[in-house]
Amino acid sequence: MSASQPDRLQRLAGLTHRESDWAGLRVLVAGLGVSGFAAADALLERGAHVVVVDGSAVDATPEMSERARILEILDAELRFGPDHVSRMPSDPVDLVVTSPGWAPTQPLLAAAAEAGVPIWGEVELAWRMRPLEGAAPWLTVTGTNGKTTTVQMLTSILRAAGERAVSAGNVGTPILEAVMDPEPYDAIAVELSSFQLHWSSSIRPQASAVLNVAPDHVDWHGDYDAYLAAKGKVYEGTEIACVYNVDDPQTRALVEEADVQEGCRAIGFTLGTPAPSMLGVVGEVLADRAFVEQRRHAAAELASLGDLRGDAPDVAPHLVANALAAAALARAHGVEPGAVRQGLRAFRPEAHRIAHVATVDEVRFVDDSKATNPHAAAASLAAYEHVVWVAGGLLKGADVDDLVRSAAGRLRGVVLLGRDRAAIAEALARHAPDIPVVDVGDTDTGAMDRVVSEAASLALPGDVVLLAPAAASMDMFVNYGARGDAFAEAVLRRAASGE
Repeated sequence: MSASQPDRLQRLAGLTHRESDWAGLRVLVAGLGVSGFAAADALLERGAHVVVVDGSAVDATPEMSERARILEILDAELRFGPDHVSRMPSDPVDLVVTSPGWAPTQPLLAAAAEAGVPIWGEVELAWRMRPLEGAAPWLTVTGTNGKTTTVQMLTSILRAAGERAVSAGNVGTPILEAVMDPEPYDAIAVELSSFQLHWSSSIRPQASAVLNVAPDHVDWHGDYDAYLAAKGKVYEGTEIACVYNVDDPQTRALVEEADVQEGCRAIGFTLGTPAPSMLGVVGEVLADRAFVEQRRHAAAELASLGDLRGDAPDVAPHLVANALAAAALARAHGVEPGAVRQGLRAFRPEAHRIAHVATVDEVRFVDDSKATNPHAAAASLAAYEHVVWVAGGLLKGADVDDLVRSAAGRLRGVVLLGRDRAAIAEALARHAPDIPVVDVGDTDTGAMDRVVSEAASLALPGDVVLLAPAAASMDMFVNYGARGDAFAEAVLRRAASGE
């Protein structure tokens, strides 16, 4: 190694902003994806010696080739192929910066940890690349589900307040790009995955939130406790407010365990009537009893449920919860109630998130293809009284019994597709044996037309046909977006045919 471990750790501890002495630091960047490229570029700009390794071939994709070409011009050393990611290199390394998808068990990272070489994720690097003066505060969001929607709601609110704000991290702009932007932001709304949090240690957000927690990515983290601990790291060092979900006690426990800055408050959000230091719902109003002077006896009106509906006929409960979390973070940042309302009114969800496709013969068809795990599907199903559920795909070992048990009373029927549909069928047999189930084993391009036809035959006027698969899509589709598009296109074909 280039220095003794104590000397190396002491030097790295001093790298707290971009004006620190990065020159000559020997950094191994693991992975040449978007985040790896951004990390290598930022480090090279600060004078570090950068070696980039990737298990793919340099010409694996046009994007990979272009990134490699640019980094070579900037004097990075590039090493491609499986051999370079199976072990640490023989030359000295002071620091490893890893792409978020690389698990701790990946051979190179495991070898680095065993050798005592620190490992940072790109989010940790981005925090340490902020300017010494005038750095934008971070408002951080994590959770098993709802992160992207909440971050985008928050960004909409911040912009309504007249701030130059951006969504970054696991959504939108790469976090390093946001931090290094020559025109500083007033605030950055940062979505953080459990992977990114695992590799982070020094982030100190202005306000932070865990929206909810349910088993996910356990194979990456090793067990559920490790996954939970990674989520809880979002609260560490928070300055003003740790926002938690009153209806998910695990999130409150994570706040209680966190080491925060003096004066930081725990702020809850609930779909019920809020107590002091909470945001919640009173009738049709989103109300704030946390950031008002007389919070024991008064509340500020932030928005109405009508502001969230937009063109949709109703608003799902989990979207209300996301709005409350976004509002809490914005209020912690100092945003006035009027801007919260304007921002929520202007917000429109991304595609495939409780998206109304069409109403055909008094049956609504809704695309929530983004519901790729049981927890997300449960939230989606809870939004409707009578549902024909379209489900299935790659469960990745997830247990669907609780999901089926909780949704059974809402189900008019179920149409199953995808590789792991049998596991859902077995859960339905146990917990909803009287619900009609159609098994669609087709995997060709016309499969979704049959799915939509079968679902329509099960529905009654006033029902909702809901694509909320509770599973990943890659067994049949490129991604959840392609699955949602196929569903929507099949619905529209049916509507056009008049069947």
